[in-house]
This record gives sequence, C-alpha cells and structure tokens, in this order.
Amino acid sequence: MRAAEIRECGRPPVVAERDAPAPGDGEVLVEVVAAPITPLDLLCATGTSYFGKPATPYVPGVQGVGTAGGRTVWFPTRAGMAPGDGSMAETAAVPADDLVELPDGVDPVELAALGLSAVAAHMAMNWRGELAEGEQVIVLGAGGVVGQAAVQLARTAGARRIIAGARSPAARERARRAGADAVVALDTGDAAELARRFADAADGPADLVLDPLFGVPAAAAARTLRPGGRIVNLGGSADETSPIDSSTIRSKSLRLLGYTNNELTPRQRAEAVAFVAGEAAAGRLAVAHEAVPLDDAAAAWRRQADGTAEGRIVLTPRPAG
Repeated sequence: MRAAEIRECGRPPVVAERDAPAPGDGEVLVEVVAAPITPLDLLCATGTSYFGKPATPYVPGVQGVGTAGGRTVWFPTRAGMAPGDGSMAETAAVPADDLVELPDGVDPVELAALGLSAVAAHMAMNWRGELAEGEQVIVLGAGGVVGQAAVQLARTAGARRIIAGARSPAARERARRAGADAVVALDTGDAAELARRFADAADGPADLVLDPLFGVPAAAAARTLRPGGRIVNLGGSADETSPIDSSTIRSKSLRLLGYTNNELTPRQRAEAVAFVAGEAAAGRLAVAHEAVPLDDAAAAWRRQADGTAEGRIVLTPRPAG
C-alpha cells in the first residue's frame, strides 16, 4: 500500500510503498479516504513534544475518515504519541471500539478537516464553558479550525453576539466567513489596546472567552468579561504564559478553566464526533480546507507547517465511494 512515512524527526514525510497492516486483537482494517494534517501531527513529528521522540519510521496521522465493514467511520490513532502507525496511508488498523460511524450525507474530507479540532471547540465551549443561550462570546484565534468551528457552534447554541479575534488578514476573513458578528485584529502586543478593541466590538461585557492562544490576547479579552465570566483555555499558540493581572481576576471573580481532548472518555469523544458530524451533514458547520492527494504529502506537510495553506489540508489516500 502507499503511505506517508516520517523517516527522520523534523523533516516532512516521504511517500512510499509498505506492507499493509495486519489487524491485531480487537482491531479492524479501515480503508482510509481522508487524513488531515493537524497541529498535533506536526508537533509529534518534530520529536520535541511532551510525548517524547517517536520511533521512526512511522506513518503519521492522529485521526482520519474511511470505510470499514461497509460503513463510513471516523477513527483516532496514537501515531507519534505511542508506537504504531496512523491515518496517512491507504489502510489503517484501528481498534473496533474506537470507530465512530458517521451519518449519511457527511463529506469525508470536510469531516476530516473538522475532526478533533471541532470536537475541542464544541466541548470547550458548551461542556467546559457552559455556554448559555443569549450570552456574548469572544473567540480568539478565530481564523483557525478550532476558532472557525467555535464561531459557528456558538451561533447554533444561541449566542447573541460573537466577537472573533484573529491575527492575519486571511485569518480575519475566515472568521468573517464563519459568521462572526465582529472581528478584532490581534496585530499588537499592547493588552490595553486589544482590550479597547474588544470593548468597542462588544455589546456590553462578554460572558465567555474561548482561548486557544493565551498570551496577550487572553489578558486583553479577560478585561472585557462581566463579573463571574469564564475563560476556557485550550492552547497556547500565542504564548505559553499570559499577563493576566490578579486584579482583573479577583475584581470580577472570573473563572479560568482549562480544556484538553485528552481528558475526554471514549464515550464523550464518540458522542462529540457524532455531534460534529451531524452539524456538518446539516450544513451548519464547515471550515476552510483543501484536499490533496497522498502522493503530494511532503509539499502539503510543508505548507501546513509554515502557515501558507489556506486552511486544514486533508490528504486523500483513495477516492471516496
């Protein structure tokens, strides 16, 4: 079968022929239709993640969409985090219990682009952040997959106003297309200036901040929250530390909450994937993405890593249907 292999940490994958996997106890073979290149894939392949340096060669791809037993399914893998291969191949061996059957009408490439990023947006906002109908939400990093999904999911959950924050002009345009009511440019490191921009864009104090960035943007957004407001942090792509001042937290009795998909139970994850798939099938949820043939994996990997891709790149080892 054809597969992308990480042969050396820190370098893009090489597409080559390799033996198809043999399923172990409790595993099934999935014919892979769509395999997204995610930030976790890129991180693990550097060999510098907190999971440690992976043994090479290995097939990357921490999630994918394919067919098994006549069903269209989503599946996760531990590729790059533990020994074993992932989704960026024509065939993958996956524990049967990890498969999530998808509803009719879901585009496999679109669902792969959403994947666990949309799960994070949904669960961080609605489960951890307890978004209520009529609340005002600030979504940081709104041009990324998590942010685009969060903007749309906040709308369907009944948020009355959604303010998006994004760094580049292209990211701000993606946030607008996702349906944000207002978009704030995160193009300065001045927390006071960013806080002013958020306040100008908001209709009074915000109730909830969804934050995959941390750093200065999180500190600025915190200043716009109402007393008792919530910040849910699910990443640190802007900075691993943030100048959120104690007086802001204490004076408003703010709640700072953390979120990671790794804490979800298998049942929670499966239910969240099914929810995301249902929203996508209904036409209420989509993110910027592009499909690229598996044979072009190396170039696609580079573009995803350096930020020049127009959205989430999804590799297509074999055509759907």
